[in-house]
Amino acid sequence: MHDMSDEPQQQPQPGWAPREPQAASAPQGKRRRTGWRRLIPTLRMVLGTFLVGALLLVGGFVLGYTLVKIPPANALATQQANVYLYADGSVIARDGEVNRENVPLAQVSKDAQHAVLAAEDRDFYTESAVDPGAMVRAAWNTATGKGKQSGSTITQQYVKNYYLRQEQTVTRKVKEFFIAIKLDREQSKDKILEGYLNTSYFGRNAYGIQAAAHAYYGIDAAELDPARAAYLAALVNAPSQYDVIAHPENRDAAEARWKYVLDGMVAKGWLSESERAGMKFPVPKPTTVSTGLSGQRGYIVNVVKNHLIENKIVTEEELDAGGFRITTTLHKDKQDAFVDAVNDKLIDRLDKKNRKADAYVRAGGAAVEPETGKVVAMYNGIDYVKQYTPNATRRDYQVGSTFKPFVFTSAVDNKSSTQDGRLITPNTIYDGTNKRPVQGWSGGRYDPENEDQRSYGDITVSEATDKSVNAVYAQMAVDVGSDKVMQTAIDLGLPSSTPELTPSPSIALGVATASPLDMASAYATLANHGEHRPYTLVEKVTHNGENVELPKSRTEQAVSREAADTTTSVLRSVVRQGTATAALGAGRPAAGKTGTAEEDRAAWFAGYTPELATVVAVMAQDPVTGAQKKLYGALGLPRINGGGAPAEIWAQFTRDALGGEPVRDFDLRLMPGADRVDPSRSGSPSGEPSDGADEGEEETPEGEESPAQTPSEDEEEDQGRNEGGDQQGGTGEPTGGDTGGQTTDGGATGGTTGGTDGGTTGGDDGGTGDTGGAGQGGPGGIVPTRRP
Repeated sequence: MHDMSDEPQQQPQPGWAPREPQAASAPQGKRRRTGWRRLIPTLRMVLGTFLVGALLLVGGFVLGYTLVKIPPANALATQQANVYLYADGSVIARDGEVNRENVPLAQVSKDAQHAVLAAEDRDFYTESAVDPGAMVRAAWNTATGKGKQSGSTITQQYVKNYYLRQEQTVTRKVKEFFIAIKLDREQSKDKILEGYLNTSYFGRNAYGIQAAAHAYYGIDAAELDPARAAYLAALVNAPSQYDVIAHPENRDAAEARWKYVLDGMVAKGWLSESERAGMKFPVPKPTTVSTGLSGQRGYIVNVVKNHLIENKIVTEEELDAGGFRITTTLHKDKQDAFVDAVNDKLIDRLDKKNRKADAYVRAGGAAVEPETGKVVAMYNGIDYVKQYTPNATRRDYQVGSTFKPFVFTSAVDNKSSTQDGRLITPNTIYDGTNKRPVQGWSGGRYDPENEDQRSYGDITVSEATDKSVNAVYAQMAVDVGSDKVMQTAIDLGLPSSTPELTPSPSIALGVATASPLDMASAYATLANHGEHRPYTLVEKVTHNGENVELPKSRTEQAVSREAADTTTSVLRSVVRQGTATAALGAGRPAAGKTGTAEEDRAAWFAGYTPELATVVAVMAQDPVTGAQKKLYGALGLPRINGGGAPAEIWAQFTRDALGGEPVRDFDLRLMPGADRVDPSRSGSPSGEPSDGADEGEEETPEGEESPAQTPSEDEEEDQGRNEGGDQQGGTGEPTGGDTGGQTTDGGATGGTTGGTDGGTTGGDDGGTGDTGGAGQGGPGGIVPTRRP
């Protein structure tokens, strides 16, 4: 078919042929890459990749540096023990789950600082915070399972210890990297080293260089020499394996590490070649001071803690956080002497298998320096982990007749007179008749029994003190004013909150339940001529190396010197010829008073020399129920009294505690008339009982009498202080009928008939409550026998 187009058609020229299409020609001077050459990156590609990588790296660093903050310290790193020390600086105990005591760098010896640097990071002060090469290797090995690796610099290790947990992960190492860099910019090298030394683990449950120094050598970190310091530094690398006591088989490896540390110290110029050459491996102690709370340690920690809190020196929350170093006033030699005396005179004599009462026996005591108020020794119990309650500070046992000296002191201090107007002096005559009704008391009839129902007739105050005559002292309390007596006791040192410390005639018989430490403080005031210094248990307190301010010690003239010294002269007679002759065993001039609580639940001796006031109490308590019990039959004796085991303990302790010190006599300034005999005295010597002792019959010495009645082993005992009609004082409940004559177990015989005084009342070495009965169906009360 022909083309019908009107356009003229170009005719091919002779020899013409169509061409193949051609690619665009390459620029001049460049050749096209072909084959395997195309696999090699060009310079542009390399530069581009490097630039992008660098930007990503810098961006990642900036992002990481920005996002990763320095976190709060981890819980473990901030936990510390509180360290309790004797006055000489030796350790009593450490409390808290973590055995750590932070110290400033200045309290770590230079040798210890250099040893740790030689072991862990010799260029610490000149290098950067991180070692990127070691960091990458550690992260890679950890990620690929080739073993756990740690950071290499001290800064990184400190970050791990203080800010992070101990897990080995890449994430933790990244955080460690950035925190270390930030920390290095914000803290000095010294501060970082200090933190590292306080957070590193050294084995033996010791965190930090200070705890380690004590755990292995029993010294402070400030005392570490090059040899010991090098060993502790070696431990950081392998704390458990390098303890040559626990793992003697690893001694060669431990010594090799020790030598490595010393060589590093020499290389850095921190140790001379000659000193290094003569150094011997310092074998650590197999055992150091126990950080546990067994024995007396737990009691001391408990009592001192309460003392710090009650005196607002440290709060409970602050103590719980730890970090306190508390130097107590306790003397280790005196503390040990107290324990030995209790063991020798009491604990070792117990036979709990064959004597039921022996299982109830407890002891408590405290010793106070009169001139300073410092508590130098305490006895709280056989073992804190077996008997929790600290017996030196408990306030639930009546003090008995150890309270009587406060009545006489108050009489002299207030210049008090008898009902017929005679000034009260040591030679003032009183009627010592058993169950003599007290005169001048508006609260109703009160007629306490003397011990074993003895009547003494006319008797001087001094003799009544020797024999602990209740009739005399109940009357004296009324003559002085029981409210004044109570105030004098408080001024001498008893807390105003002392249970059952109330104004009534029975205050004289010791119904109050003060602690042995309270009583020691009050007796120390008598020994110090009437000047009272509140007792203290702490000498110094620091927190993380910084001193904590202690309350200012204040001295007050609680009573006149004549009042205190005249009381001392009367109490010297008690030791020389009264109920406390066992105290002569101290071998020093001594003054004191015995006491026994109701139903023989506790026996006391409170005494002092010019240098030391000490109170000892033997108590009875059910080890299962905690109820107060009776001491009848304990130690194989019919009963326990203050002139027995308590005075014997006091004598041995005082002799040993003051051993080697010069013997001092009392320097006394007596009240006027203290040496004059009352001219109104008549009749035979009032020391003779008027209840019919046969002529020529030797009277049983005070403190060694047989009880009027000893309870049967099968007799059901009271299970608490306020059960039954035989209760201890101050309960406010009626304890008897409206007439006398009731006999209680243990020979406590009754018979009061009146009034608002009610309650049970005391005999001659203790007392019971005086507030019952009134308005409760009439007067009443059982009047138990009292003993010295």
